[in-house]
Amino acid sequence: MEQSHRSHHKPSAGNKHAKKDAAQGIDRTGGKGFNPKAFTNTSFRAADRAARRTAEKDQRRLHVPLVNRNPEERKVTSAKGQGMDEGKLPPPPIVVGIVGPPGVGKSTLLRSLVRRYTKHNLNQPQGPITVVSGKTRRITFIECGNDLNSMIDLGKVVDLVLLMIDGSFGFEMETFEFLNILQSHGFPKVIGLLTHLDLIKKASTLKDTKKRLKHRFWTEIYQGAKLFSLSGVMNGRYPDAEINLLSRFISVMKFRPLVFRNQHPYLLADRIQDMTPRELIRENLKIDRTITLYGYLRGPNLPPRNAKIHIPGAGDLEVKNVERLSDPCPLPTLESERRRKMGEKAKLIHAPMSDVGGVMYDKDAVYINVPGSFTKGGDAPQGEGEKMVMDLQDANRTFADGIQNSEIRLFGHSSAPLEVSQQQRVRRAAAPRSGGPMLGSAEDEEYDSAEDGEDFEDEDGEAMVDGLDDESEEEEGDVRYAESDSDNDDLEFATGFEQDGKIVNIDDEDVDGEENDDIEDDDDDEEEDDEDVPQWKRNLSDRAATSFAERMGKRRDLMSLIYNSELSPEEIAAGKTRPSSADAESSRMAQGDDLFQVSKEENKGDEGDQLKEPVDDEALKAKWDDEEMLNSLKEMFISGPVGEVDAEGNPYEEDGEGFEDLEDGDENEEDGDGVPYVGVKPSAGDSGVDHETARAQAAAKKQAALKAKFDEQYDNDSDEDGDMMDFYDQQKNEMAKQRQLNEDEFQGIDIDARAQIEGYRSGMYVRLEITEVPCEMIEHFDPRFPIIVGGLLAAEERFGYLTVRIKRHRWFTRTLKTNNPIIFSLGWRRFQSLPIYHLDDHSIRNRLLKYTPEHMHCYATFYGPVSAPNTGFCAFNSLTDDSPGFRVSATGVVLDIDRSTKIVKKLKLTGTPYKIFKNTAFIKDMFNSALEVAKFEGANIKTVSGIRGQVKKAQSKPDGAFRATFEDKILMRDIVFLRAWYSIEPKKLYNPVCSLLLADKGDWRGMRLTGQIRRDEGIKTPLDINSAYKPIERTTRRFNTLKVPRKLEASLPYASKTKAVAPQKKPTYLQSRAVVMTDEEKKAVTLLQQIQTLKKDKVARRKEKQEERRKEHRKKVGVVDEKLQAKLKEEKKERFKMEGLKRKREEAAAEGKYGKKRTRD
Repeated sequence: MEQSHRSHHKPSAGNKHAKKDAAQGIDRTGGKGFNPKAFTNTSFRAADRAARRTAEKDQRRLHVPLVNRNPEERKVTSAKGQGMDEGKLPPPPIVVGIVGPPGVGKSTLLRSLVRRYTKHNLNQPQGPITVVSGKTRRITFIECGNDLNSMIDLGKVVDLVLLMIDGSFGFEMETFEFLNILQSHGFPKVIGLLTHLDLIKKASTLKDTKKRLKHRFWTEIYQGAKLFSLSGVMNGRYPDAEINLLSRFISVMKFRPLVFRNQHPYLLADRIQDMTPRELIRENLKIDRTITLYGYLRGPNLPPRNAKIHIPGAGDLEVKNVERLSDPCPLPTLESERRRKMGEKAKLIHAPMSDVGGVMYDKDAVYINVPGSFTKGGDAPQGEGEKMVMDLQDANRTFADGIQNSEIRLFGHSSAPLEVSQQQRVRRAAAPRSGGPMLGSAEDEEYDSAEDGEDFEDEDGEAMVDGLDDESEEEEGDVRYAESDSDNDDLEFATGFEQDGKIVNIDDEDVDGEENDDIEDDDDDEEEDDEDVPQWKRNLSDRAATSFAERMGKRRDLMSLIYNSELSPEEIAAGKTRPSSADAESSRMAQGDDLFQVSKEENKGDEGDQLKEPVDDEALKAKWDDEEMLNSLKEMFISGPVGEVDAEGNPYEEDGEGFEDLEDGDENEEDGDGVPYVGVKPSAGDSGVDHETARAQAAAKKQAALKAKFDEQYDNDSDEDGDMMDFYDQQKNEMAKQRQLNEDEFQGIDIDARAQIEGYRSGMYVRLEITEVPCEMIEHFDPRFPIIVGGLLAAEERFGYLTVRIKRHRWFTRTLKTNNPIIFSLGWRRFQSLPIYHLDDHSIRNRLLKYTPEHMHCYATFYGPVSAPNTGFCAFNSLTDDSPGFRVSATGVVLDIDRSTKIVKKLKLTGTPYKIFKNTAFIKDMFNSALEVAKFEGANIKTVSGIRGQVKKAQSKPDGAFRATFEDKILMRDIVFLRAWYSIEPKKLYNPVCSLLLADKGDWRGMRLTGQIRRDEGIKTPLDINSAYKPIERTTRRFNTLKVPRKLEASLPYASKTKAVAPQKKPTYLQSRAVVMTDEEKKAVTLLQQIQTLKKDKVARRKEKQEERRKEHRKKVGVVDEKLQAKLKEEKKERFKMEGLKRKREEAAAEGKYGKKRTRD
């Protein structure tokens, strides 16, 4: 019998295995990606579970598709002219709120993030700070202070929350309060940040702390929520590597539109300014102010005028005027950012309330901060504030001189200012030419035709002159217009522009001596050369540019004139550019002020327009009274006759052209294809074929549209892949189509005109002018508290009763009571009201509850602003910081706003019978008059013992008595009660929380309870005499003995008979004896007691000693027993081993005896 060998296994590791891999060219460094079969399911059950899990993840990812009101983010493309969708409106910046308890490091994180994005160091970051985080995204950072009002307001507008947690301390109460506020108002994205971890020195403790806080954070947010760890602070900031990692997560995060924000326009104000005239404030310090708020719009479109808004903490207001401003923090363009990495110039920051560059805006003042020692001649880089201070120091003339020598520039990038010369311009008549621009007068025609293509066009064929409307006549001088900077450097001869110190006047006459002194010597030489030129050839380019500017000034945008100006239709038709009232006012101001006196001749009607000819009214009337002219115009209208007409003015019908349906014979003209004509049919001889073709095309187009609509609804193969889209994809596709239709509808319309039609869109930086604002908002303005402007819908402006579903928060310790004041945060508003709690009683009635139930929802009705159903809210008993415990008292959702809920309260009326006749009784003391009884006739009544009855009829005497019937006879001592329901109306109280109007924003206090008022004022609670406790005096009751008649007792068995025991007349022995011990006996008894006490103590001590000895003995015996048990276990194990070997040998012998085959020799 040969020995069997094991099969050879190839080595899977080691030097030999590595050499073979190197020889075969196999690379095993890929890890999991090397063997594709190693990570697949080997069982069909596992594969089925994996498929189910994948499908569940896909379904969980889906949500109700919502229309995103914000513009889409720009897409970076490399094609020129399409880079980053520069023509479209960019989305507004993402609002990132930094929230946490005090001392957790919020300001340090804000400074670190701003430093990461903009390279700016902020000493005092306050208010919203907007930065450009990338080529397609901007971020607005705002720090939330330890104030419940700020938490509530920011929880309604932030897109991302950076929730900071002190890792060395753990979660604090403010963190959970803010999370509950977010859950009520639509939960945005949340990222957790652990700080102060450097205070934990032990590595194991740090690991356990992170794990514990992570799981607690996941419990509040969701499983897998991001939680970052920030180590210690270095140089006043967090480490750059950790901040870079956090900024990467922020830059790639996507945000879903929330329902409430998708329905309401809102604005986070980054700047406030008081526009009230100083004189009015001087006269009355408490006058209502007119303020302007600046910020980016978000949500749906804001109405262009008279928009109703609510500023949380200030109240309901109305926007007087909305103005779109240029973006202070624009995104970079493709032309400026062709590299993959964004340049330093594009890293902008907009923080008016913070100290960016040493300048800080506060209300209507500007503060300039110059830190440290400041030297004027230093080489250190100077900020914006330092430059401003240096400009003020360099002032060498008075303010009046500055005004007199002031310069006006049309644009901020203009190269030269406007100038007023003392020379009156000679007005020249303009002769329009059909072939090109108006260049000079008629006598210059030959020269113009030969030279205008050379002098006035550049290499691309575009005109090089760009002027403005210089039509108006000046009484004191001309206005020379400055040229704006452009790519062309050869515009020295454009009219009214200054290039390199040289001024070219539009007139032929010489300039004044003062101007000649300012001109350089080179310019004087050029002027001497120009004197040799003939008079008619001088200043040709100036006059050409002037005429071009005049024509360009006459082009007007009608859409802008209608929507963006205050002109009446008559003034627009007359060619005016400003209302008549403004002209009158400007003329009055010009008479009293010699600084500027400019009269606009074009505002006087048609006299200032050179392209309009004077009209003779009589000639015009005679022209339009001519019958031949009127008849010639009739054919140009669709309702007029076409071709020849008969005597009655109707057109002739020609034969053979099919204009009449011979089968129907009616007068309704219609062709065989069923498309009727509108108006009078055209004649066949002129354009019958063209009209037939147009009608056929229109019919085909209509049929194609109907077919497309039918296919879209019923065809399953509507998508490109041929597969049917599910509901989710179909809804998203419809939203995308509708959005594209809206964009196409307003394509090509001016952005300001579009805003007047559809409102100001999300993403615009606007200026809101708000009137009748309380003066306290300006006087007590603090940039640390956010100002939010929330738009109100039409239904939200009115007030009424709201029915909500509410539940007391499980962490709030006290029970909520009906008619106790509670502060609600509902919609944009924060207000105090008096809710009434009730519960649905078997769908029959809503029964009043005195207190909210434990761990259960109930209903509440209160008076307040109307909000849409399914709007979430949270409630608070107090907003102050000194409130102990958890401050969120309840949460809920709005159910009904039509006040259809009727709340009833249980009412019991009691009475007593004063006369009883079998089942009839007369009841009194339940009602006060017969009229009250009449209202309750037929009502069910009941006695305390449970006998039911019914009210029948009132009695004349006594008042309020009535007759009632019962199902059984009642007793005189029975109490009869009637159970009824009494309707309850909620009290009308709406007390808005005006925290922004206070100097101390967290000290707002609303309606207080009676007990709080007594406690604050030191008033004792009044005591009612009837409510005072009195001592209870209970008399001892004596019961008579049971007396059984003799006859009855005689018939009773012996055991039941009364035991008649005669009273003891003589005292017993124990009662009669008296034991009196002598002194000796007393001493003996005392000695025996002492001896007995000593004996007991001795026995007790002996037992303790004995117990100690027993413990020692048990311990020794236990050791011996352990050894004995171990020895017995070994012996038992050995015995079993021997028996097993013996049994194995026996089995082997048995197998050898019967199992072996005989071998033959």
